[in-house]
Amino acid sequence: MRKHGRLLYVGLAASTAIVFACDSSHNMLAPSTAMQSGPMSGTTSADGRRALNGKHILIADQFNNRVIEINASGEIVWHFGLGPQDISARSIIGTNDAERISGDLTLMAGTGAPPGTEPLCPTGCADNRVMIVDHRGHIVWQYGQFGVTGSGPNQLNTPVQATFLPNGDVLITDQVNERIIEVTRHHDIVFQYGQTGVTGIGPGQLNNPNSAELLENGHILISDENNNRAIEITRGGSIVATFTGGGTFSGVAFASRLEDGHTLITDSNNNRIVEVDAQDHIVWADTTNLQTGSNPNPLPTRAVRLANGTTLISDQFNHRVILVNHAKQILAQYGTLNQPGFGTDDTKPG
Repeated sequence: MRKHGRLLYVGLAASTAIVFACDSSHNMLAPSTAMQSGPMSGTTSADGRRALNGKHILIADQFNNRVIEINASGEIVWHFGLGPQDISARSIIGTNDAERISGDLTLMAGTGAPPGTEPLCPTGCADNRVMIVDHRGHIVWQYGQFGVTGSGPNQLNTPVQATFLPNGDVLITDQVNERIIEVTRHHDIVFQYGQTGVTGIGPGQLNNPNSAELLENGHILISDENNNRAIEITRGGSIVATFTGGGTFSGVAFASRLEDGHTLITDSNNNRIVEVDAQDHIVWADTTNLQTGSNPNPLPTRAVRLANGTTLISDQFNHRVILVNHAKQILAQYGTLNQPGFGTDDTKPG
């Protein structure tokens, strides 16, 4: 369950991607330990190594059509997906999200690639699967069908994120269908928020949702991206809290509840990560496009606060993952600033 910002989410290689920390035997870490795990590669500083403590990181590498697990040196020790030249069901096309859920099982979302991002399918490639994969690369559970776009039984339209729930169900952010759904392992939908295929900001409506997180109190925290807000809802569908950064947010790509009750939000169109208190006051922010050589509009997509107070950020179109401290200093980095790439051995080539 994603709660208190303790699971690690970030991305690499022009992606709306996710990172998850795991130990070297591929086991999911306890939340408090995961917050202290996984150093960066390439330009990793000594501070970054101390902050992240040598654990592995699982990365959804979106436009490379794969999920990779890397060790403390940035070396790839496991992968699912065959790389940017493969657009078959053997890979995961445009993967937006990955989470280690048990000893050798990984939950991942095959979002698909939009037009212009895949040379092999210039008009776009559909994937539309959320799947659980074992460490041998075998799919052991799946919701949605490869290349099939829809909203009927066992159908999705651009799933961007999935959360494994304590009861074994999967919470899916089904973006273009404008809904959050909870699906059982038998493919039954037992909860939905958002009206299927309806874009809006009225009661029970969403506009391009990008993530959903189950909170300890049983509520669900949703990043309602194009409505420029994060909302906390009850299981009955009532909105009990709304976060807009005092009306300043534009493109809320991710939201995570912190242990002190604050909420960490990716304000993507403003190229910043923002922490707000329960009254929606901004108490901390970091902007990702200020470094020399940066893409002017990198559209960061994910951010997670670690137990030591540092923050992991998916700096999307800067093609990197960065670790920053509260003073906004970059302690460590995966990938090369604003340079996409595809490495089969480690994360250094972009």
